Amino acid sequence: MPLSHALRVSDALPPAAGEAEVEEPGSPSASPPILVLPPDALYNVLGRLPLRQAIACRPVCRLFRDTLSCPPFLAALPPLRLLALRHPRAALPAPSLHAFDPAVGRWLRLPLSFLPFPSSSSPVTASSSLLYLWADTSPASTAGDLKNPRSLVLCNPLARSYRLLPPLGSAWSRHGTVLAGPGGAALVLTELAALAYAPGADRWLKFSLNLPSKPRSPILMGGTVYTLCDVGTPWRSQWKLFSCGLRDLGGPRGWAPIERHEWGDVFDILKRPRLLPGAGSGQILMIGGLRSSFALDAPCSTVLILRLDLATLEWDEAGRMPPEMYRCFGGVSGVGPGTLAAAAAAAGGNNKVKVFGGDGRVWFSGKRVRGKLAMWEEEAIGGWRWVDGVPGYNEGVYRGFVFDAGFTAMP
Repeated sequence: MPLSHALRVSDALPPAAGEAEVEEPGSPSASPPILVLPPDALYNVLGRLPLRQAIACRPVCRLFRDTLSCPPFLAALPPLRLLALRHPRAALPAPSLHAFDPAVGRWLRLPLSFLPFPSSSSPVTASSSLLYLWADTSPASTAGDLKNPRSLVLCNPLARSYRLLPPLGSAWSRHGTVLAGPGGAALVLTELAALAYAPGADRWLKFSLNLPSKPRSPILMGGTVYTLCDVGTPWRSQWKLFSCGLRDLGGPRGWAPIERHEWGDVFDILKRPRLLPGAGSGQILMIGGLRSSFALDAPCSTVLILRLDLATLEWDEAGRMPPEMYRCFGGVSGVGPGTLAAAAAAAGGNNKVKVFGGDGRVWFSGKRVRGKLAMWEEEAIGGWRWVDGVPGYNEGVYRGFVFDAGFTAMP
């Protein structure tokens, strides 16, 4: 008989009265060491997990479920930075938010079925942990009527909680651009006016914009709104950068142009430029089609990304879409005498490219590029790559925004 099968007499005897039974570390009934840690030590261990892994560990045991469901503990975890997509259709069979995690290259689906609205909701922007959606809160019998007032909804999809903001007219939801402020603040901009909402208020405040034209791709950074305005003629666009602090809306200071003589023709080389926040809080990205010449109908040769340092007010080139990638969007790189027809098509086709993102990442979508997005990262080596597997969005051009999913804020 092998020695491993032999039992000592003491192993078969029960413990004497008054003696404690000590479990061997390797015995099946022994508790894992992490389960007997003091609460502070357990929080210190689990607090080192990324948010994704912390949520995935909830089903391990009851102790993990209780610890990883504690609101103060979850609020201390860094949020998960995602790209949230806006669905091109107005209605979806199952309310949800599709999002891409660039850290691991995977698509996620965040259910929105906890929102009790008769018709579908449309996500438009986000702040830290909070998602902003337009929703028709009218009774089911009149849902879908374009004349119904619509409301902005603040929700945390991970916590499955929401709050309604005061209702707005249908024109604001159809034509307004929503900017998300800290702590649930919101700003809605149209061509002539702006509506501002502060957390805890019971109404929106209205301000006149007094801009030379409709604001294009406005962004909110550090308590200041930046936007582009067309100050040219009906035949030729001429873009200029404006800024206004939130506290100065409707005041005597109002909007002021940001310009320097050294910039030269920086706004003239791009077709249909758009603004996005750069990495950090002191940089603005301007993205547009790079004109092949200054002619009125000049085609674009590629997509150019310029970066403005707000501290020094100096521009530099941050990125340029590779020619082979740009050709997938219907563009023509290196226009020559033999490509005049294709170049003319590219001049109009470039308008079909949608640009969205922020915080050092930019995504591009187009009608000729189905099921994938082009992605540029400000701090990555090389910078450009394709994102495949866009879920179920073959009906139109994709749009999106950056969403820091987490528990750092509640509606």
